[in-house]
Amino acid sequence: MKHLRSCLLFGFLLVLAACGTDRSDSYVPKPKGYPRIDLPVARYQPLPPAHPYQFDYNKIARILPDTFARSEPHWIFIHYPAFQASVQLTYKPVGHDVNRLRAMLEDSYKLAARHNIKAYAIEQRKIRLKSGMEASLIDLSGEVPSQVQFVVTDSTTHFLRGALYFNTATQNDSLQPVIQYIRKDVLHLLNTLKWR
Repeated sequence: MKHLRSCLLFGFLLVLAACGTDRSDSYVPKPKGYPRIDLPVARYQPLPPAHPYQFDYNKIARILPDTFARSEPHWIFIHYPAFQASVQLTYKPVGHDVNRLRAMLEDSYKLAARHNIKAYAIEQRKIRLKSGMEASLIDLSGEVPSQVQFVVTDSTTHFLRGALYFNTATQNDSLQPVIQYIRKDVLHLLNTLKWR
């Protein structure tokens, strides 16, 4: 019994001594954190008159031409350098061709549906714009490459599709404030959209 008490006392002292050491090289896990994102007040300006469409866009963004190999005239990026994000706009003339319009709409929805693999939610809704036109707004949740997309057309002459992309590896839950900020800009774009 005396031997057991001595062993327990020795073990207790050993544990106490190990806990009491002040080692600067010991690892302490840091709490999970997110990068700070400062969102400026949105101020809008009109798009220069070089395209068959007109809208207001945020002054912190830059308008850049689409440089992809298959890009067509009037395809542009609304680039947000501070957020490493861009809204890609693809414009196509409808030419009063119902079959062409149907094919463009199907392509747009197929592009959005490609995100089904990583998306845990896709919400599509029709919104009535201030101009009286309707737009289809698609919000995608999850680790998807494009979180906001839209399609708007006058169904006879003009067709415009937009998609938000980030050029960063940051996870979407960390980017949520920026996604919502740019989504408001997309809604402002749609509500100020006019065809030329």
